[in-house]
Amino acid sequence: MRTLVIIGHPNPNSFCHALAQQYIDAGRTSGAEIRVLDLSTLRFDPSLRNGFQGAQDLESELQEAQALLKWCSHLCLIYPVWWGSTPAVLKGFFDRVLLPGFAFKYRPSGLPDKLLAGRSARLIVTSDSPTWYLKWMMRDAAIHSVKHSTLAFCGFKVRVSRVDNVRQSSPGKRTQWLNRMTSVALQDHRH
Repeated sequence: MRTLVIIGHPNPNSFCHALAQQYIDAGRTSGAEIRVLDLSTLRFDPSLRNGFQGAQDLESELQEAQALLKWCSHLCLIYPVWWGSTPAVLKGFFDRVLLPGFAFKYRPSGLPDKLLAGRSARLIVTSDSPTWYLKWMMRDAAIHSVKHSTLAFCGFKVRVSRVDNVRQSSPGKRTQWLNRMTSVALQDHRH
């Protein structure tokens, strides 16, 4: 399996990065070929300046990101919930990379073609809030927008793993979550 792991946290010392490393290590142990895009290290303009109406040259790192998205059969996306949404760098990444003609294609009528169909995805989402609060009070916006409005729209079949109450978690709980990433990676990379 060819897996692309995208880390959507802008701080390289974040718990998201630790979860990602655990997932990557377990996936590689299972025989998966894994490539990593760490958004904390990419340098690009996150603003889609002309919307879909005009051309905006892609930075070389975003061209490489598109090539990796075409290459992968599985995507693992790890990000925190901030203000009921994704970090700005991740939203900007989606805006700039998942473009018409690459990730989807408009038709004269009906729903667009899903140009990244046939791929699976795993969201690993961290939050300081409990899951019940995100689901019932925030209507799960940070997951819904990525799962349905972004990845499924482009053709991915998406599964979700949640890591909640991070701010109040104990070292023991964090170790449990890290160990859980091993199980998640092995589940994702079963042959």
